[in-house]
This record gives sequence, C-alpha cells and structure tokens, in this order.
Amino acid sequence: MPKKQSNNEALIERPPVIVITGHIDHGKSTLLDFIRKTNIVEGEAGGITQHISAYEVTTPTPDKSGSGPRPRASRRITFLDTPGHQAFSGMRERGVETADIAILIVSAEDSVKAQTIESLKTIKESGIPFIVAINKIDKPGANVEKTKNELVEHEVYIEGYGGDIPYVLISAKTGEGIPELLDIILLVADMAELKGNPSLPASGMVIESRLDQKCGITTTLIVKEGTLSKGMFVVAEEAISPVRVITDFLGHQVDSISFSSPVSIVGFNKIPSPGAPFTSYKTKKEAEEAVRLFIEKKVVGKKEVVTKKQPLQAGEVEEAEVKKAIFPIVLKSDTLGTLEAIERELLQLNQELIEVKVIQKGVGSINESDVKMAGATEGGVVIGFNVKTDSTGGEISMRNNIPVKLFNVIYKLTEWVEAELKERKPRVESEEITGVAKILKVFSSTKNKQVAGGRVLTGTLISGSNIIIKRRDVEIGRGKIVELQQQKLKTKEVEEGIEFGMLIESKIDVAPGDTIESFMVVQK
Repeated sequence: MPKKQSNNEALIERPPVIVITGHIDHGKSTLLDFIRKTNIVEGEAGGITQHISAYEVTTPTPDKSGSGPRPRASRRITFLDTPGHQAFSGMRERGVETADIAILIVSAEDSVKAQTIESLKTIKESGIPFIVAINKIDKPGANVEKTKNELVEHEVYIEGYGGDIPYVLISAKTGEGIPELLDIILLVADMAELKGNPSLPASGMVIESRLDQKCGITTTLIVKEGTLSKGMFVVAEEAISPVRVITDFLGHQVDSISFSSPVSIVGFNKIPSPGAPFTSYKTKKEAEEAVRLFIEKKVVGKKEVVTKKQPLQAGEVEEAEVKKAIFPIVLKSDTLGTLEAIERELLQLNQELIEVKVIQKGVGSINESDVKMAGATEGGVVIGFNVKTDSTGGEISMRNNIPVKLFNVIYKLTEWVEAELKERKPRVESEEITGVAKILKVFSSTKNKQVAGGRVLTGTLISGSNIIIKRRDVEIGRGKIVELQQQKLKTKEVEEGIEFGMLIESKIDVAPGDTIESFMVVQK
C-alpha cells in the first residue's frame, strides 16, 4: 500500500508574484513592455497606467555558480503593473498585498519623488522583500550617485551603501540591466522559499472587476494557492460566481490554472471588491454557505461597533455642524478599482466652504438613471471615466440640458472638478483692516459730516474706505472717509506715523482720543 502524501510533501515551488511600484513616469510600464515585448503605454490614455494588470513571463534560471553559460531552463514570473498616479494609492496597496516581492523603480534623472516615498512606505508596511531598480540610466541627465544617496536619506540601505537591499541599474527603454534584474528576482524568490499546494482548491485575491455590457461582471484574480478548475465556484466576500470559463492573461481559455497565475472569470452575481480575498469550492452549496457565514460575521461586527451618543453634560454645548455648499456628482467608471480611486481623489478636493458629494456611482456606461439622478439634484453633474453614454442617457442629457462630462485621463478629471469647485464656491465677504489712526482734534461738525485731524498709528489710511469708530477699544459706530488731506493737500492715502486732516461721513460724532480703523470689504 503506497504511503499517504503529507501536506508538506504536497508543497512545491511556486512562481513569484512581483509588483512594480514607484513614482509616476519613472518607467514602470516601460519596464514591463520590454520584459513582455508588448506596448501598453501607447494604449493607455495620457501615457498613465490606470488599472492594475497582471502578466506572466518566462525567464531563464540564473546561473548560481558564477561561471559557465546561463542554463536554458525557464521559470515563470507574474508581474502586477500598478498605476503611479497618487489617485491610485489604494490600488497600489492592493498590488503590494498580493505580491511576494516588490520592485521599487526610481528614475536616475528625477531621483526620489513623492510617490516613491509613498510606495516605499507601503512596501515596508507589507513586510515583503523588495529590489530597487534605478531606471533611465541611458538619459543624459541621469545621476546614479545622487539617486543612491537620496535612497539612503530615506532609509533605503542598498548594497554597498550600508545595507543589503539589492539594486540594479537599468534602462527600460534599451533593456540594459533587465536580464540581471530578472536574475535577482528569481534569487530573492528562492530565498523566500515560495511554496504552494496544487491539490488544494484555489484561493487568492481579486485584482480588478468591471462590468462588461455583453459578458456581465468580469473579474481578474491572482491565484496564490491551489488550482482553479472549471465547474468550481468562487466566493469573494458576498459575491459568488460559477467557474464556467477560465481565461489566462493572454486571453486563451484553459480548463484549469494553478498558483501565481492571473486569471479572468465571468459570472459573479455582484461586483466583488478589488483587494478582496477569494476562495474556491467544489459545490454551489459550499460556496453559498461561505457567503452566508461572511454576511453573518459582518452583521455581528457592525453590532459590536455601534455606540450610543452620550447625553450632554451640564455646561457642555453641542458643536454645530458647519454648513457647506455641495457639488453633487454622479460618478461612473469602467472598473470598480478605478471608481473607488477616483472617488477618493475627488473627496480630497473638498474645501472649507464647498465639498464634492458623490450622490450615485457605479460601473459601466452612463444610462438614463444616472442622468435623471443628476438632473433631480440642484447643480448635479454626471462624470464618466473610460465609459460612454448610452443612447437613452445621451438623449435625456441633451433634452434637459443635464451636463455629462467624459474623461479618460485622471488628472484632466480632477483639474475640471477643481475648477468647478472654485467657480461654485460661495463668496464670503470679510473686512480687512488697512490702517488704524487716532483722532487728535475735531475742527467742525455738521449733520452726519465732520472735519477732524489725527495721526496714523499702523498701516495706511485710504480715502473712500469705510471706517470703524472706537472709543476705549469699544466700537461705537461706523462711517466713511470722504476726503483725506496731508499738509493741506488732498491725498488718496496716508501712511503710518503721518498726521492728516480728513472729512468723514458718520452718524456718530468722533472725539479726541477716539481711534478709527480703515477697512476694505473683500470677497473670498
């Protein structure tokens, strides 16, 4: 009788999942382009990758002996391409959570930038090993030493600079250094001893979800453990899908797929959240039970965090809510991950007196419901990202003059919203003090008009400006400077320390010792 295989004996080496992250335009997509011999930059609006994509490549195993020709045996590596724009920080975080190894790409021209630091923080929080790729070494403005020193300043201690973090000098454009980068990826993967059990049901993470008008909900998954086969059922939180068709990253249909592989399936009953873990089951009954348990656990968790509002204690005053103007937006996007990234970016544009409110959001084309929702809300606008307006929605928009704005580049969208917020912002009048003066003598007084002399204490007194009249630091009235004189000559303004004569218009009589504050009413 053969010996039963233990779980440990069932474990085999699995390919590493790599996330490439870093600042915008430092060469992440160009690096992947060279590695997999395709070009996604030209296909991306504005040259910016705005979704997570997953790709498999094969590369020769590195020669660990240090001598002789490179062996020709090939090994698989899965790459996640993550957007570099700051709006997609949430998507970058999911990419790192899914990955086994990170590549922090830094331009030798620009050195360390804002999203470089943000990406580094995310990598460190995840605890996964990482490699630094110093890119654009072929550029005339490349300064490798400056880049290395800036990395050290941000506590990235690369090899030869006080640490053991591997780094490679590369040109994603010419391919220089990329074979060495692939070698180091596999060596780091070997040190991590990545293992998997192909006999288990597949599990992993949802990378992206989108609503296809023809096919339904299409979801990209990364299988981190086990094998996914036709006939199984996949559960991601509350979403469930039968596995009828499995498509690999090249678009080929396969019967099954194992760990570290990106895969696309269609048929979820609701859009699964990007970043959600998934598990597969052999039967629909098992899958439905997993969904039931998740919902039950979520409901219990909500009950635990509900807190009652405590009554106000004696002498306490409830803080009043600041009322703001609202810019209502119906937001539609092509994928759920992009939708949440854009919403997060829009909310960061909120100002003191006006804020964005997403009144409805979803994945897919702009339809009748979206346009009607915007039309039913004062000042409402429909914003679409990488989507189109269907015929009914477009007709209603034109007939009722309901604005629909379409974008395919994130910064164009945010620039437009920012300008719209500025235009819609409520104008608040405020009084800006331009000068303070002391009344030294009153020369004459008629009905509502007086001639007086004084000296400017601070600032500048301006002819035609409004004034506040104060006596013993208490406001007793207001008026206006009709005319200013300096050395018996008319003047538009009198500066600090200068004595003057003036004609003021006011219902309050000024007296020696009073102070006046000249102010301008401005709108902000």
